[in-house]
Amino acid sequence: MSASPYPLGLRLDGRRVVVVGGGAVATRRVPALLDAGADVLLVAPELTPALRARADAGRLRWVPRRFAPDDLDGAWLVQVAIDDPVAAESVTVAAAERRIFCVRADDRTAATAWTPAVTRHGPVTVAVLGGGDPRRAMTVRDAIRDLLAVRLEPDGDTPTRSRADVATGTTGGRPTGRVALVGSGPGDPELITVRGWRLLTEADVVVADRLVPGLLLDELRPDVELVDASKIPYGPSRAQEEINQILVDRALAGASVVRLKGGDPYVFGRGGEELLACAEAGVPVTVVPGVTSSIAAPAAAGIPVTHRGVAHEFTVVSGHLAPDSPASLVRWEALAGLRGTLVILMGLKNLAAIAATLIAHGRPPETPAAVVQEATTGAQRVLRSTLGAVAADLLAADLRPPAVVVVGDVVGALDG
Repeated sequence: MSASPYPLGLRLDGRRVVVVGGGAVATRRVPALLDAGADVLLVAPELTPALRARADAGRLRWVPRRFAPDDLDGAWLVQVAIDDPVAAESVTVAAAERRIFCVRADDRTAATAWTPAVTRHGPVTVAVLGGGDPRRAMTVRDAIRDLLAVRLEPDGDTPTRSRADVATGTTGGRPTGRVALVGSGPGDPELITVRGWRLLTEADVVVADRLVPGLLLDELRPDVELVDASKIPYGPSRAQEEINQILVDRALAGASVVRLKGGDPYVFGRGGEELLACAEAGVPVTVVPGVTSSIAAPAAAGIPVTHRGVAHEFTVVSGHLAPDSPASLVRWEALAGLRGTLVILMGLKNLAAIAATLIAHGRPPETPAAVVQEATTGAQRVLRSTLGAVAADLLAADLRPPAVVVVGDVVGALDG
């Protein structure tokens, strides 16, 4: 009989952790390490788009090559996230020589440490080890999370059919699979809805965007197929048609599929296109709204999008196209004449042109403006400025996407 593992909470803040591999397993494991404050060194010839985005943002250091034993020098922990047993064993040997605990995704029996099934509830973290059985650990973890939840799902365990189910005519003899378009919220993993989280725990396949909270992926069952559908602005992307086909194919094969999106599926999330593709194929769809960053980001920065006596309306607009682009559907000159709050998503690249256009059509340059980067997360940054100066201030502050721009007197409504 093998000895029982000794449970331990590692305080990794500022300590080096090496992750070997840049695929789906690493995509799921890295967010929890970053959340713990670890100094992550990622060693892999290639990365998923989601991991590449974290590397480009300076959240981790990437060495684009195969593992070498001296990569472990100075490390406190190593996680092996590759499926090549020979290469994985070489990491294990190097770790043992240096007395560094080694987690193996490919072979738990060869590992010197296991990653538990984890649930987080505010300051409480519960980690469950299932005696080497990941399914047992996940089952117990989920039961504990249910006990910790402050709210209960009103309709029990049966997923609610959306109107799309009726529209497709698939209520009788419909495929055994299904698709749920789930909004994961603005960044904090606790801001996903109860229904969204429940469907995530039931999923066989998760198709995730770059902006979803990484810790949600860390809580997936180990047998879940994770499809990285990251759409990094002006970088690598997977064609929308391919994403649609993945959803349809997996559902028609009988899988429970969650299309996990940052924010809300229908606020510049192309959820409508995915629903139509599923409907055309006869796949039932459940739509789970999410907390949109257009409201959450200003709120997290202390900015109400409306405030009595200050703003009676707010407008949400996409800034991914320049105001003079023939493809733009936005009437910026009309927006300039509004007195309320203007919230701009995906607008950092074109912010200088947007601000100049608004000013040219009558919006005063002294109008308060703010930029909120990575709202509701530990990396949140807030820049307060004016419409006339915000583009230059943005460059000086080196703020990066994802970020939300707020224009209007509400920016200072709660000051003082």
